[in-house]
Amino acid sequence: MIPLRTAIAAMAGYVPGFQPPDDEVWIKLNTNENPYPPSPRVREAILAEVGEDGENLRKYPDPGSRRARETAARLYGFDPSWLIMANGSDELLNNLIRAFAGEGEEVAYVHPSYSYYGTLAEIQGAAVRKFGLTEEFRIATFPERYEGKLFFLTSPNAPLGCAFPIEYIEELSRCCSGMLVVDEAYADFSDVSAMELVRARENVVVTRTFSKSYSLAGMRLGLAVARPEVVAALDKIRDHYHLDRLALAAATAALLDQEHLRESVRRIRETREWFSRELTAIGYRVIPSQANYVFVSPPDGDGKRVYDLLFARRILVRYFSDTLLAHGMRISIGTRGEMEAILEALREFC
Repeated sequence: MIPLRTAIAAMAGYVPGFQPPDDEVWIKLNTNENPYPPSPRVREAILAEVGEDGENLRKYPDPGSRRARETAARLYGFDPSWLIMANGSDELLNNLIRAFAGEGEEVAYVHPSYSYYGTLAEIQGAAVRKFGLTEEFRIATFPERYEGKLFFLTSPNAPLGCAFPIEYIEELSRCCSGMLVVDEAYADFSDVSAMELVRARENVVVTRTFSKSYSLAGMRLGLAVARPEVVAALDKIRDHYHLDRLALAAATAALLDQEHLRESVRRIRETREWFSRELTAIGYRVIPSQANYVFVSPPDGDGKRVYDLLFARRILVRYFSDTLLAHGMRISIGTRGEMEAILEALREFC
């Protein structure tokens, strides 16, 4: 008998969105990928890093991600000691649990939100607690003093798209005796960011990803901003060469081209607002979104039926079987042409 840990043998594991092997024949709106390419500077930086004969690839990358870290620190207005780079923001979420929550200690998050928090906590052997949302998109029955080690707040919320006001996030940080981790994977599409709150509240950590707004989901890049003591702890437990040379070159180039970022975000936000209006006009309920997706419910409240109809047309959206979400689906914002195609299909279904 293979002697797996009991928790690992019993857990289900996280299931990512469906990735079709022939994705060129699908309209793929299920994993919140950016429909536009990254900055041209990214490609130039990667090719320059490879070199003519690939000489650089035989050498290890910078273990401290110094240049990318300093570039991000300048952009956000922090000393580099307040910032750490990562192999996707998921690495940060994992290492935060490893750093703060021992076996049996509690980690909490909002349900619905990113369910991977629970998976990572189970792997660590931590206890998991979930808090619901009210109809006003506030956390239901949150205690005056939450004693858990970590509380994860996804803002904007995934999959719903709502962002929490900064005053509310600060209030939550005062209620938490442990760390409040604000997962800002979609913050570039939003009007709200808790980044400045890191300076004011020592128990606040903000995580970001390059997958969405920077169009670099294929490079696996993320970062966190936190007090230097927290960054130093995360630095201790990460893999020593956790980012390869090409990823670091891509991260630096992407951060340096903020004009490209702003234009990409502008296009997505404009399409999001137009698409939301069109969906409302055909009877769909649309939660106002601050992200690069919308959560929508068809008039009959049967999200699975619409998902299956779209799937038959090779249009992928994200359906969740969770009882809190099964009435609808999450639709990533693609190009204007992709969104027109899905609207045409939805109008026919109506």
